[in-house]
Amino acid sequence: MNYFVPLCPQISYSMAMNFEEMLAAKNEGKLNRTLLPIGEYYRVQIDGKYRAVVNIRPELNSSIAFSGALKTECERNNTLVNRHQLHYTPVMNDSGEIERLEIESGVFLSMEQLLNENPAIVAEKGFVDNTLQALVDITTYLHSQGIQHVCYSPKSVLVRKGDHAVMLLSHGSFYLAMSDQRALYGDDAVFVAPEVLDHGTIDDRCDVYSIGKFMETIFQHAGMTVEYRNALKKATSEKPEDRYDTPQALWKAVQSRRSMMRSVMMFVAAVIVALVVLELYLELFPEPTQVEFVKPAPRQATDDLLDDGFKPEDLGVVSADSLTEEDQEAHRVYQAKAEEIFRKNYEKEADRILSRIYNKEYMNTTEKAFAAESQATIEELMKMQQKMGAEASLTPERAQLIASEIIDRVTNEKKKQLKNNK
Repeated sequence: MNYFVPLCPQISYSMAMNFEEMLAAKNEGKLNRTLLPIGEYYRVQIDGKYRAVVNIRPELNSSIAFSGALKTECERNNTLVNRHQLHYTPVMNDSGEIERLEIESGVFLSMEQLLNENPAIVAEKGFVDNTLQALVDITTYLHSQGIQHVCYSPKSVLVRKGDHAVMLLSHGSFYLAMSDQRALYGDDAVFVAPEVLDHGTIDDRCDVYSIGKFMETIFQHAGMTVEYRNALKKATSEKPEDRYDTPQALWKAVQSRRSMMRSVMMFVAAVIVALVVLELYLELFPEPTQVEFVKPAPRQATDDLLDDGFKPEDLGVVSADSLTEEDQEAHRVYQAKAEEIFRKNYEKEADRILSRIYNKEYMNTTEKAFAAESQATIEELMKMQQKMGAEASLTPERAQLIASEIIDRVTNEKKKQLKNNK
């Protein structure tokens, strides 16, 4: 027997509805609602299927400047080809004005809604970098078409449900002729560059500013890393000339600072490992045996040869002051030649030795492996310095100074090569 009897027909009906229908009923039939500068975006049921639309703000349609700009953007929209660009079809009303835009198929929601529903997504590997890289990709393409997006706000930047791919819909540079830009963007004006709001000179740097402001909101849900903090501070400068010239420059700055931080961390790790090895060596090194020495018998005084009129010159010992200028010049030439030979030979050996660790394959190894090889490399460089310095008749201090200069220069050159080959 079936003992289940619905206590209330309404409850039984609600259980039969899917979640999307329940949410739509709660929101007057509208899903994923968000405000764009030109109107309200939402998904609504049309002919039995949910479609995304943008209802144009009625007060904007009363502006001749806006209506003309909207028609121009609709015409250009079909020509834009980028995987982060949404396409749409304009729907006219009886007066011949564009009443709404019907968006291409797909489920899209605003970044604001995504972060509210799932703030932990910011901590997922690659989410922040992928978001910035996508914005740089679409913005660079738009700039090549003479278009600026102008306002990247969490409300107007959309993402595709599922893979969270960034999608843009309407672009602000089509509406720069409107007299009141603050009224157009409303609360999202904080994401718009000051020169846009003040009707100043507009170029690609206004998008650099807005992208920087947008990324700052992303980091409200997670701690901002050092490379992003420095790059976004420059990107959001009030004066356009203090910002990056292009979004690509912003992205490269983040990558460059990250590589620099990684190199610093690897160097610090190598130093720590070297100190640990040294500490272990000192701990394991046997202590010297205490030997009791017998005090030697006092030596008998000897005659001072100088008292007898002895001269060091008699044994061939000549002081530097007694050399002629010609002899001193010959000595300097010999010394310079010896240093030149040492520099040339040691630079070749340093390049060969440092190439073992500063290469694309080895830099991807573990820090432990890199530290071990770094210690071995340092020891080999020191041995080579001592050997070649002695062969060139250089003092240990002079040989060490020249070797340090060569090692620093060769190391910087190899780091620069690795950076350019990325």
